[in-house]
Amino acid sequence: MVRRALTDVTGALIVAADGGTRIAQKFGFVPQVVIGDMDSLTTDELAQLTSAGAILHRYPAEKNETDLELALMYAANKGATWIRVLGATGGRFDQTLANVYLLALPQLDNCDIALVANNQIIRLFRAGTHTLEGNVGDTISLIPVSGDVSGISTYNLKYPLRDETLHFGPARGMSNVMEAKTAQVTVGDGWVLCVHTEGRA
Repeated sequence: MVRRALTDVTGALIVAADGGTRIAQKFGFVPQVVIGDMDSLTTDELAQLTSAGAILHRYPAEKNETDLELALMYAANKGATWIRVLGATGGRFDQTLANVYLLALPQLDNCDIALVANNQIIRLFRAGTHTLEGNVGDTISLIPVSGDVSGISTYNLKYPLRDETLHFGPARGMSNVMEAKTAQVTVGDGWVLCVHTEGRA
């Protein structure tokens, strides 16, 4: 999923949240903007970024927002409509969960935004119809995150939902399977986390 996401970044604004700079560099990108308290980057790394033309937005360590939250709000304020976030899942479960919830920021209402990690792409679906693109056999999990979520219907998934409710707690929406290269999920009311895994999970 990461490589697929990176095929669509020609001319994109590359924004790094502090230590996320190293992830960008791993994939051959030099961030144009680096945002955060800069506690994860060395003085030499910061100097190299500045020399390469990167703009640094430094914030105090004691703040209400995470570095990623600041980076997402910056991108949204710049008018971004397509955002892919790399490196948002890692060793800290609390940080990963908070990063997932950042997808609900009101500033991102009009953005096609997703977290991309290894062979997964993670989206937060609001009310409406959402199209999934992948391959036959890909795994799709739908997890309600705003309490019980009603009016859920699916198309081209092996285990269909037809205007049904996914209840907060039970794992009924886990491990569905794409039966075509495109599928659809309709949400009537609430928020559903969609985890799309390449192949059978």
